[in-house]
Amino acid sequence: MTTIQPNVLATAVGAALVLFAFGCGEQSETPTPPKPAPAAAAPAAKAPAQAPKPENPLPPNAVGEVDATAGNADYQTYCASCHGQTGGGDGPVAQALSPKPARHNDGNYMNSLTDDYLFKVIKLGGASVGKSQMMAPWGASLSDQQIRNVIAYIRTLADPPYQP
Repeated sequence: MTTIQPNVLATAVGAALVLFAFGCGEQSETPTPPKPAPAAAAPAAKAPAQAPKPENPLPPNAVGEVDATAGNADYQTYCASCHGQTGGGDGPVAQALSPKPARHNDGNYMNSLTDDYLFKVIKLGGASVGKSQMMAPWGASLSDQQIRNVIAYIRTLADPPYQP
């Protein structure tokens, strides 16, 4: 007569228990009924002849008096770490960034940008205008008026000077 090794017997018994527990034995649960077929889709609504124009999420350019001095304080708090204290794109964080931050003192570049464009970049971030996502959106930290003040300050940095 052949003898069965104890470890082989234990393995076989364990495997049988696992198979039984995971479906090879009798199922104790009742099967779930099939889901009803989805209802027929309603006919698609007709598109309007002309789609409505989306509302401009940005406030109009004239939101009141701008204060470049107040804008400087916010610029030093929120912008200078990347763009530098005088807008040279040479803040302490700039060395680690790629692409490098915009040089706000470069009038040849900055003077061609509208206030509304700068507002959108500051409020919604660089990605909102197809620029680097490394330019954070500051709309949750700065009010619209503060953003306009920062823009007024940035305009003072340009060389050649900004001519509205």
